[in-house]
Amino acid sequence: MTEYLKIEGGELAYEVTGEGPLIVLAHGIGDSRRTYRFLAPKLAAAGFRVAAMDVRGHGESSIGWPAYTRTDAASDILALIRHLGGPAVVVGHSFSGGAATIAAARSPELVSAIVGIGPVTREMKIDLKGMRIARYRKGVTRLLGTALLRSVGLWRRYLDVAYPGARPADHAEYLAAMIADLRRPGRMAAFTKMGTASPSDAGALLGDVRSPALVVMGTEDPDWADPKAEAEGIVASMPAGVGSVVMIEGTGHYPHGQRPDEVEAAILSFLKER
Repeated sequence: MTEYLKIEGGELAYEVTGEGPLIVLAHGIGDSRRTYRFLAPKLAAAGFRVAAMDVRGHGESSIGWPAYTRTDAASDILALIRHLGGPAVVVGHSFSGGAATIAAARSPELVSAIVGIGPVTREMKIDLKGMRIARYRKGVTRLLGTALLRSVGLWRRYLDVAYPGARPADHAEYLAAMIADLRRPGRMAAFTKMGTASPSDAGALLGDVRSPALVVMGTEDPDWADPKAEAEGIVASMPAGVGSVVMIEGTGHYPHGQRPDEVEAAILSFLKER
């Protein structure tokens, strides 16, 4: 059941399942909370109260927000945690991985741990040598084209690279719904603002993270020429002993969609250990 939280600037849509310690799930750009359609019920079955939210300007959340930075998204996440009664584990995919970092650094009393799935947390510079790698070359050029031209079609082509190999049974239906949502008035404008927002606000706070952190990265993620090196670089920027890395073999930018069982196992193992 969709619920709504009104805050300054707009309205956030979310849904809660399960009972137990709180986990907040926040998605990446161009998506919605439906990206966690496999992971959310698994975490709820494992004994957690799972709140999956639509990030501002996406899904059932409102458009017309004054800004769409990771700092803004972190503020939204913290507002939801306060509303539901924290603290919470924050799971953030892609853009929201950076937002989770900011939330943890600024309000450690509300964020007990963070999980970044393919997190875009540091400045992304084009790796010219990496352009020889087909998946990276296609990913980068299609992402740039999407941002410059506000092209839903190029975003759809990027997603072809972002989901290498095996895909969920409902993949075609899921993508059709995503594309239809982006074609709604104002949605692509929000997408573009979010997509062009620098992750420097998140990167600058990596050294201030004290909550346990896990980076989950697909080995074939097209956003980086060397996904493992990016994951390890994020952890290396945190205080010693705070972060750890799990690589999900054969997956791209959406490992939670391609192999939700492995992502769930990684998250549960991380939380049990920490």
